[in-house]
Amino acid sequence: MKFICLTLLFVCGITDSRSEQYEVVGPADPVFAVAGEDVILPCSVKPSISVVDMRVEWFRLDLKDSVHLYEDHEDRNIDQVQSYRGRTKLILQELQTGNASLKLSTVRVSDEGRYKCLIQSKSWYDDVTVDVSVEAVGHSPVITVDGFDRSGGLHLQCESEGWYPEPDLEWLDSEGVSLSSETTETHRNTDGFSVKHTIIVYHSGKIHCRVKLRHHMLETLINTTNNRFISWRTSVILSSVFVVLIVIAGILIAVFTLKNRAHDQLVNALDQLQDENRKIQNAHDQLQDEKSRIQHAHKQLQDEHREIQHEHKQLPNEHRKIQHERDQLLQSQKIILPKALPYLRTHTAVKVTLDADTAHPRLIVSRDGKQVECGNEQIAVDEGKDRFDYYLGVLGKDGFSSRSFYFEVQVTDQTEWDLGVARESVNRKSGLSPDVGYWTVRRRDKEYLALDSSYVSLSLREEPHRVGVFVDYKKGLVSFYDVESMSLIYTYTGQSFNKKLYPFVCLGHLRNNNSTPLIICD
Repeated sequence: MKFICLTLLFVCGITDSRSEQYEVVGPADPVFAVAGEDVILPCSVKPSISVVDMRVEWFRLDLKDSVHLYEDHEDRNIDQVQSYRGRTKLILQELQTGNASLKLSTVRVSDEGRYKCLIQSKSWYDDVTVDVSVEAVGHSPVITVDGFDRSGGLHLQCESEGWYPEPDLEWLDSEGVSLSSETTETHRNTDGFSVKHTIIVYHSGKIHCRVKLRHHMLETLINTTNNRFISWRTSVILSSVFVVLIVIAGILIAVFTLKNRAHDQLVNALDQLQDENRKIQNAHDQLQDEKSRIQHAHKQLQDEHREIQHEHKQLPNEHRKIQHERDQLLQSQKIILPKALPYLRTHTAVKVTLDADTAHPRLIVSRDGKQVECGNEQIAVDEGKDRFDYYLGVLGKDGFSSRSFYFEVQVTDQTEWDLGVARESVNRKSGLSPDVGYWTVRRRDKEYLALDSSYVSLSLREEPHRVGVFVDYKKGLVSFYDVESMSLIYTYTGQSFNKKLYPFVCLGHLRNNNSTPLIICD
């Protein structure tokens, strides 16, 4: 009978274990959104189970705070990113079927990015990444006439603003054939992209200016028939001359018809004709001056364009100069660091012992306080202690202030870690950044980051096995070194310290399946 009961308990245990094997799934392709409209970011559990009693968190990979947090049967958005306040919503009824999709209202261009949906129960968690692409439709294009060149070509300019991403602008004739642009300008601002294209046409008809994105298009047209600038002015002059000739003919007819008219009337008529000729000549001169002014302005634009092109050609030289200075700096580090690290080890090294009372319940701290590793289950600990409960972190027992200090941590074969220093009073249930009192570098698989005010990606030539941490308390510097290659990893500068700083090491967040310990090196 006892054997049967034990067998039933074993089978139930297997069933319960299998019931926790769920997967968080999302869309295979990026989610497309239009600025100003609403969008749904899909996320669900497969196979379907209720996630009402679980923790659901949406966040962006490039931001520190949450986009939306659901926990203990309610939304908890106290630390929500400011730009998402009042624009996110989970459909509570859908949580019962395992649907944790996020509704994002009034989409903005700044919402574009990579989002992560994390679902966590007491014994299981999983996440999925959702890429969001945003399009913003700008204003209808506006066509303006900029005058004529010497060969009679009509200058047309088309511009539009408020687009995202950068749109395509093209000119089309009345037959739908694409026309090549003379000049092209594109600018980026907070409202999106603005584009401006210029074209010269030598024929009459309808000209179309079309601005388009992948899913949207706006178009404007202009009819250039009988609209040539110089030709029109010439027709005015010819019309005036024709009118004058008619007046002369009328005078001559009047002379021959009315022989009794006095000679002075004919003289007056001739004088009037001369006045009209002078007016026509003045009008012609004004037209020539206007044409010269337009040509001069066009030449200035061409000169400015050539100057911009020249500056653009100088950019590669500037880039090579910066690269040369960077190489010199790296070379100087190779010379200085081999001398600096032995000095730091000799004169500023401190003994570090990890404080097990601050450790996350999953962490196992060695008796001598020199090693820490992640266990599979949580350890029974004193709940009254202020421990880390999200990040798998632990602080050193001793803090340091008013002087420089240095210590080293062995990270060989461990693929997920954070290490550096932290204030004693730091919030142990929040993210890691200088704003809240952490100065650290991080490894996640093969990616290295510095958690400054924004994440800084680090390009390391070699995988570090031992990392040195140096703090100059008075100067506000925190530097990290690859001890074996004697190279600088990253430096926080311009920091302000007014309380004790404690060594800090971490094995990621929630769970770390790599059993390799982090070791404090004496």
